[in-house]
Amino acid sequence: MEKYDVIIIGGGPAGLTTALTLASANGKFPFVEGKNYLVIYDEYSDLDKALLNNVPGIEKGTLGKDLLERIREQVSEYKNVKFFKGKVVKADGEKGNFRVYLEDGKVLSGDYLVIATGFHKFEISGLDLEVVPHPKSPRPNKIMIKHNDNKVRDGIYVAGLVAGEPTMFACASGSGAKVACDILSEWAGKTVVVHDVPNDQ
Repeated sequence: MEKYDVIIIGGGPAGLTTALTLASANGKFPFVEGKNYLVIYDEYSDLDKALLNNVPGIEKGTLGKDLLERIREQVSEYKNVKFFKGKVVKADGEKGNFRVYLEDGKVLSGDYLVIATGFHKFEISGLDLEVVPHPKSPRPNKIMIKHNDNKVRDGIYVAGLVAGEPTMFACASGSGAKVACDILSEWAGKTVVVHDVPNDQ
């Protein structure tokens, strides 16, 4: 069974930013050396149908599907991240020994789980999570997973819309970065953020 330090379920802005932030810590902190990450993504993200005119640093008129592809390419530059296309139907276990079951029968193992599956529905069985109405959705019948500061319980985090964030790219992406920093901080035993500076600074 393949084993990962963090399995991220969801390949939209929140999931990809979680992976990017975790992966980019490699080489900066000794406690991340040798750690590996997996992003499991399904066919579709809400970003696929977006037109982005108000995202800081992103050119006005950028198509969401194009930005999503660029972010995937950016994350793929880090060799400690793998992508797996598939649908998660079940997950169980506890911190240090989670198992994730895919529709095709494949089973993966991870120390941590990050759920970034959006706000339309949550159909992954086995984790006994509390699904509640999304408090900030402009549309009815959307959901979130109940959590405390993005942590559902030991080893399980939620990011993006399923964490109750507003349906804006910057909010979802920022939530993913926060979750990654929370995990890194847990590993370090102190607050950790991942910054880079130019070589001449």
